[in-house]
Amino acid sequence: MLVVMHKRATAEDIAQVVRAIEARGYSARPIQGGERMAIGVLHNRGPVDPNWILSLAGVKEAIPVTRPYKLVSREFHAQDTVVPVGDVRIGNGSLVLIAGPCAVESEEQALTIARQVKRAGAHLFRGGAFKPRTSPYAFQGLGEKALKILDRVRQETGLPIVTEALDHTVYDLVEEVADVVQIGARNMQNFTLLRRAGQSSKPVLLKRGMAATLEEWLMAAEYILEGGNPHVILCERGIRTFTAHSRNTLDLSAVPVVRKESHLPILVDPSHACGRRDQVIPLSRAAVAVGANGLMVEVHHRPDEALSDGAQSLYPEQFQRLCEEIAPLAQLFARVPELERADLSPSLAAIS
Repeated sequence: MLVVMHKRATAEDIAQVVRAIEARGYSARPIQGGERMAIGVLHNRGPVDPNWILSLAGVKEAIPVTRPYKLVSREFHAQDTVVPVGDVRIGNGSLVLIAGPCAVESEEQALTIARQVKRAGAHLFRGGAFKPRTSPYAFQGLGEKALKILDRVRQETGLPIVTEALDHTVYDLVEEVADVVQIGARNMQNFTLLRRAGQSSKPVLLKRGMAATLEEWLMAAEYILEGGNPHVILCERGIRTFTAHSRNTLDLSAVPVVRKESHLPILVDPSHACGRRDQVIPLSRAAVAVGANGLMVEVHHRPDEALSDGAQSLYPEQFQRLCEEIAPLAQLFARVPELERADLSPSLAAIS
């Protein structure tokens, strides 16, 4: 339930509502809106009778929340969330580009790619320090050494850093260096990791699991917001289907649906979706067209020698071309009126 306060409600009115909610064993989460305060009612098991809330001073209305996720829902928070990352704003209507190699392999490799993607137009640099791999014999990343290299990349180029934390045991190490901590597809429902991310002050980029429904994905984001971290960025990276023409299937329909369901910004990772270099630019154009807030693209100056995911990595000159091609699309769709926020029918569960 969402308790909406009158514009004229006092601080004591708000405090009284919070106390009344908590006295019934629920949690109260104040949410500052554009013109008025709202208070979310959390940890209730089943519907909450609104009558006792409506009788309190300063309360305007009590709105039932129909979604199983609450804090990520537009029912709780109607305005788009904008996630600040240094001087970059994700979710404010401009298109954000994150680019870099799948894995950090050396200081020379990381700096070379970072300089090139920055010249082309990237806003953030991605690079894996800890790598979850299907095979235990594959390159697992340089670990702490890679984090030191990423720190050097930020110092030299000024690009904020996005890198992945594989579990809660390395989260502290990653958090010290990363400007955005990534939780990968294989860890989308690692609930210990999600709870640790909820305690962080750093933004979190949450990738959709390769077999996750939209509801499961948004519920994973709910764990992070419920823990106290409001700065979550969603990332669609393809789901596993029966196709053989690409590594995964990029679910572009997820973008407009998620933007109606949730206030959180959503990016698209076409590199992991297709796994093939020649599909990355066309899928990037499509992602911009359906309303993604940004792209996350793998780039390598020597992809044939890459220790991880070379086949899906663009050459720097291809990334430059991608930036040039999507620029007019981004300008065009920035002028399109904001998506309607009407309730979806059929339900999200049925769509997922």
